[in-house]
Amino acid sequence: MILGLRTVIYPVNDIVAGKNWYAEVLGLAPYFDEVFYVGFNVGGFELGLIPDAIAGTHGAQALWGVEDARDAMERLLKLGGQELEAVTDVGGGILVGAVLDPFGNRFGIIQNPHFDKSTVR
Repeated sequence: MILGLRTVIYPVNDIVAGKNWYAEVLGLAPYFDEVFYVGFNVGGFELGLIPDAIAGTHGAQALWGVEDARDAMERLLKLGGQELEAVTDVGGGILVGAVLDPFGNRFGIIQNPHFDKSTVR
């Protein structure tokens, strides 16, 4: 079951310049700031930046919330999705994965135990 949008990730060719630009646009500093990922909490949702060298795909990547990433991945594959990214623990108990839907679109999922619905505006 898909719970709702959780994260949108943008690949950037310069992580420092991207961080600075988005901080200015959003009017807030990132809560997570590393060379491999910069994360902003925007109204309870995540806006993430990754260096495009590690992105593997071009353009924005949406991640849809799920209660159990492994079960959701299994279901997506049974429904005709093709695995793009196996479910992976990216730290803090957060699990992400992605399939290619039957129409050629990337469909990403995220199991994030830290997502707090009460912070959503």
